[in-house]
Amino acid sequence: MGQEVLTLPASEITEMRNHYHACLEKTPRGAVFRAKTPYAVITAYHSGKVLFQGSQPEKESAQWKGAAVVTSTRKAMHSPNIDTDIFHQNHIGSDESGTGDYFGPITVAAVFATKEQQDQLKQLGVEDSKHLKDSIIHHIAQEILKLPIFYTILKLGNKKYNHLQNKGWSQGKMKAMLHHHAIDKLIKKLDATAYDGIVIDQFCEPAVYKRYLQTERLKLHDKTTFITKAESHSINVAAASILARARFVTAMDKLSEEAGILLPKGASSKVDKAAASYIEAHGEQRLGHVAKLHFANTKKAKKYLH
Repeated sequence: MGQEVLTLPASEITEMRNHYHACLEKTPRGAVFRAKTPYAVITAYHSGKVLFQGSQPEKESAQWKGAAVVTSTRKAMHSPNIDTDIFHQNHIGSDESGTGDYFGPITVAAVFATKEQQDQLKQLGVEDSKHLKDSIIHHIAQEILKLPIFYTILKLGNKKYNHLQNKGWSQGKMKAMLHHHAIDKLIKKLDATAYDGIVIDQFCEPAVYKRYLQTERLKLHDKTTFITKAESHSINVAAASILARARFVTAMDKLSEEAGILLPKGASSKVDKAAASYIEAHGEQRLGHVAKLHFANTKKAKKYLH
């Protein structure tokens, strides 16, 4: 039996746990999670060490090696050297929605608003979408779109999501690609309009984000700032979070209508029962059109099948 060991940042271990959602086993003492695949048993520890043991551990560890970082890289998450002036300048902000939801797509929005337009966004009541009800989000999103601002919104549907996941892409890599392409499209829309920088709501280490891009021969855009809870600092990121959430909710409403049953948000037991109802109505082979199949909800839903 072979084995490999990686040292990964906490954010990447969280990403791994989501990736192996359907394969989780009882967590041993001192570990964050344990998962079992046909190739290896993966055990992640609070220290950052991740142990891969099995017949072919390299098949599992290979997709995470790009995220292995030294301790000094971790400090970038909360770097005290961030130029806070960017939050009040003409900048691009991006955020995503739908990543923790079993049903529905992942949506990412990027918004460019000038200093003057940022004041207008504040007057509309723009703030972090997680603090707002979906009905309010829909209303504010419509008001945002009435302003002469530049924006892009991208959606990764469930069928493509599951295809990428089967290819070995982690959800973190999918998010990085969505953010990159949303920002890239927005910069092209801006044409000659100058922007002072880019703010991304940080969901992984900056070094890991860059490595995700490098695997697809892409480079990080210049003047990019990563910060956790960026929507609390940048009104443009907050606006992006609202546009992304509004697009996600709209997509969920459409999926529910097409399915003929309500597809709940989140990943609770309520979601498990809805997945079982969907399987009974449309067949298990179509579940991948509306759900993120690697989530544990897929396995749990089968317990409710008649």
